[in-house]
Amino acid sequence: MGQKIRVLIVDDSATVRQTLAGILSSDPQIEVMGTAADPYAAVRRIAEEAPDVITLDVEMPRMDGITFLRKLMSQHPIPVVMCSSLVEDGSETLMQALEAGAVDVILKPRIDTRQSLLDAQVRICDTVKAAARARPRPSARTVSTAATSLATPLGRTRAPEPKLSADVMMPAPSGGAMARTTERVICIGASTGGTEALREVLEALPADSPGIVIVQHMPESFTAAFARRLDGLCEMTVREARDGDTVLRGQVLIAPGNRHMLLQRSGARYLVAVKEGPLVSRHRPSVDVLFRSAAHCAGGNAVGVIMTGMGDDGATGMREMQQAGAFTVAQDEESCVVFGMPKEAIARGGVDKVVGLSSIPREILRHDRS
Repeated sequence: MGQKIRVLIVDDSATVRQTLAGILSSDPQIEVMGTAADPYAAVRRIAEEAPDVITLDVEMPRMDGITFLRKLMSQHPIPVVMCSSLVEDGSETLMQALEAGAVDVILKPRIDTRQSLLDAQVRICDTVKAAARARPRPSARTVSTAATSLATPLGRTRAPEPKLSADVMMPAPSGGAMARTTERVICIGASTGGTEALREVLEALPADSPGIVIVQHMPESFTAAFARRLDGLCEMTVREARDGDTVLRGQVLIAPGNRHMLLQRSGARYLVAVKEGPLVSRHRPSVDVLFRSAAHCAGGNAVGVIMTGMGDDGATGMREMQQAGAFTVAQDEESCVVFGMPKEAIARGGVDKVVGLSSIPREILRHDRS
């Protein structure tokens, strides 16, 4: 990407606009082309010059962010990253934004400590760069519910546990696959575009599917709402993981935002450890942390699936899973919102099979009893 990524910041708070502009401008690949205090001002700015990415607040005067998002996606899709301070109840609203076509969600940066600001800077800049590569895909529901046009036409586009070390502190598996048990464990990693992709995969799985553990790059507080949403849509039980949870057939455990999740083995059963720790592969939770732990403790009993997302998180861990005897699957480029993480895993030789999104459930079930 030779040209800078042009970003339009839409937020009613002048302080937030200034803070976000400072964070984004610190990255040499990003240019803040403008700011807007509400959607109507944003439309006027877009009419002059369309951005590559929009960061969009949820609660604003005159028109809320979700309504603006739906109108935008129905008329002229531009990659949108929702930026909010909402947690708990508000996280349900953010789930609606993802369903409406937002590429990703970020929390408004905290400036109370230097480390908080640095972590926010990494997360926000990486999310915007991923969004710039995304192909926005508004749902049919979004198009049908956004019949009312904007008054101004849109422009043309252009837990306090022992902490992990940065290298995961996970020993590489010794040569050869581990002995198989009668149960499989499915390990899935996803990032940008993964919320809707995971919904499609999990909705297609029956209630008695093998236990699934998932790392989806999401901010703290939103993973619980994401799990609740999936639980209401899927035959399997879906919930946010807690430290010490057993991996059970018919259940999906999603890593909490801002915590790493590892797979562990106790006798004939698998359980998860949820831990604090530094960013790994620029993320927390990290897919590499999950995959490397699965390679170490599950070996050939595991199936690894890497899905849409930017960067290389999971590529090293997937290679280790494969070397330990696990079957590994990557989502293909055509069905990815961002073909980054699967591409890196394929390039490093850790993928046994590349399939479209709709074929991933079949691969999971096919290897359940093999």
